Amino acid sequence: MGLKKHIPNTITSMNALAGTIGVVFALQGHPDYAFLCMLAASVFDFCDGLAARLLGAYSPMGKELDSLADMVSFGVLPSVMLIGTMQIKGVDSWTEVIPVFLAVMSALRLAKFNVDERQSTDFIGVATPTAAMICGSLCYFSLHNPALDALVGTPWFLPAVAVVLGLLLVSEIPMFGMKVAKGHKLLDAKRIVFLCAIAAAIACTLAFRLNWSLAVLVVFVFYILENLLLSVFPSRS
Repeated sequence: MGLKKHIPNTITSMNALAGTIGVVFALQGHPDYAFLCMLAASVFDFCDGLAARLLGAYSPMGKELDSLADMVSFGVLPSVMLIGTMQIKGVDSWTEVIPVFLAVMSALRLAKFNVDERQSTDFIGVATPTAAMICGSLCYFSLHNPALDALVGTPWFLPAVAVVLGLLLVSEIPMFGMKVAKGHKLLDAKRIVFLCAIAAAIACTLAFRLNWSLAVLVVFVFYILENLLLSVFPSRS
């Protein structure tokens, strides 16, 4: 296979690098820069799987490396960002430590994913990048919108977000993915609704001249809410 077998792992390593740099930014009091690193990590996270499929370069090492990189970028990084945002907002409480719960649940989630054969196309529980994007976009948006200080600046709000997302990570709630199994429709009703939500979030953000991070936040929150509704009212199609 030669050199091409190393391409996916190199891309995965860039995921870990972006996440690590993001942690440094978050520790230095720059959760906004940290979120940009998280976005870069998510791009690398998408591209490594794509490269592995195109090149036929799957490997056990690549699978393990992917989980380790995701733990940094989508487990540790969002936890540190939540803590850093609380400090920026002047929160002085023992609850600052609670967002670490999200990192622990992310580790459990990633370990569970690696041994759970049910999650080849769809997911059981919220995926770590989804939870991370909600935390990252919320931190970024709150920094650019002081009107949220009355909520984000409380000792309980961001810790509560971390706990709720952490529990959703290890839950048994089915969550649809954007990969489609062979023999299934490319776009079904739930995915069409989600794509429409993405378009609506972007359109509203542009129309009302809101910070772009709000669109990211709304899209991923909507994704979780849609899946929760589908778990309560499953489709019969």
